[in-house]
Amino acid sequence: MNLKPLGDRLVIKKIEAQEKTKSGIVLPNSAQEQPLISEVLALGDGITSDDKKKDTIKVGDKVIASKFSGTEVKLDDEDYIIIKLNDVLAIVE
Repeated sequence: MNLKPLGDRLVIKKIEAQEKTKSGIVLPNSAQEQPLISEVLALGDGITSDDKKKDTIKVGDKVIASKFSGTEVKLDDEDYIIIKLNDVLAIVE
């Protein structure tokens, strides 16, 4: 099943945090920070070319969004977040 966002919304998925530090120490789940970087999976059809971010955001981009924005959805044992385009703070290059 696919999620198709409506209007000016995006579907994103958090990228999992690394389980090891650079020095090779394995971190338990409780010690890991929640990932801030997410991957864009789908764009809503209500995002027009008038939107300033429309030309810069594409499916597959990695973005940083507002921490408490969006609606969390669990579908087929996968966690997704549906956010508004305006809640995207930066694109990670």
